[in-house]
Amino acid sequence: MAVNIISRTNLSGLIPEEISREIIQGATEGSAVLSMGRRLANMTSNQLVLNVLDALPTAYFVNGDTGRKQTTSMAWDKKRIYAEEIAVIVPIPEAVLDDSNYDIWGEVRPRITEAFGKVIDGAILFGTNKPTSWRAGIVQTATASGNTVTPTNDIFTDIMGVGGLIAKIEEDGFDPDGVLAGVPMRARLRGVKDTTGQPIFKEDFQGTTQYALNGMRMVFPKNGAFDTSAAQMIVGDWNELVYSIRQDITFKVFTEGVVQDTDGTIAYNLMQNDMVALRAVMRLGWEIPNPLNAFNASNATRCPFSVYLPST
Repeated sequence: MAVNIISRTNLSGLIPEEISREIIQGATEGSAVLSMGRRLANMTSNQLVLNVLDALPTAYFVNGDTGRKQTTSMAWDKKRIYAEEIAVIVPIPEAVLDDSNYDIWGEVRPRITEAFGKVIDGAILFGTNKPTSWRAGIVQTATASGNTVTPTNDIFTDIMGVGGLIAKIEEDGFDPDGVLAGVPMRARLRGVKDTTGQPIFKEDFQGTTQYALNGMRMVFPKNGAFDTSAAQMIVGDWNELVYSIRQDITFKVFTEGVVQDTDGTIAYNLMQNDMVALRAVMRLGWEIPNPLNAFNASNATRCPFSVYLPST
């Protein structure tokens, strides 16, 4: 005789389902460039002037007891940091907020912060959609100064050898201390060893620095800003990249007002459409002071960064 039971399948319409309170999503990541560069004091206006050494003093031997001592001078140039605005508006119907069991704004804000980091990194590293007042990106600057390395089959020499990524920066009078690279570069570096058979790329998930290349901190940005079609790695003296914040990222919720498209047409009327909008705004600027030093007196060829070009 067949044994019949009332199974969980039979009761599926009666048994309430428990829904997790956690929204599963990937970890967010801010700006890799700002984590590597040197932050200056906050700006009090839309411009910050940097006084940068532009001419070195010269010393002379005195010719004999009656020789005359000669004079010299020093000079400073001015570079300016321009604060530019990054902003975004996120509209959402009030009914959606009322019916949701989740903190929607709490979930949105980290993603907005990550989006800001992507915009900042893309503009500073590659000049992607940069404001007109900002200088050329790091890759363009290093390329113009001749600090690029075309990949060969010998990655070790490309990085560590004469004329390699590290040497180019050292010859310009700077001390490289960090690397930004695309994620595919991680796999290429795992098998690279020095002349003693020791790996130059190390992974340590216990310490504060997860990745290191020849003792330098190495970061693989995951916010989507690193353009592997323009560079595989960027090595630099990151103390020479300075930035200043005019207004740190701020959030404000609006319940009234209109949201317009780029062509000026009204996309949403918050009051009429029963919507609210979260606006995020940030203002900052950056510069590469690139001061004169005793190793390289040419502003055209001196650069504290070098670029490992894409593989052909």
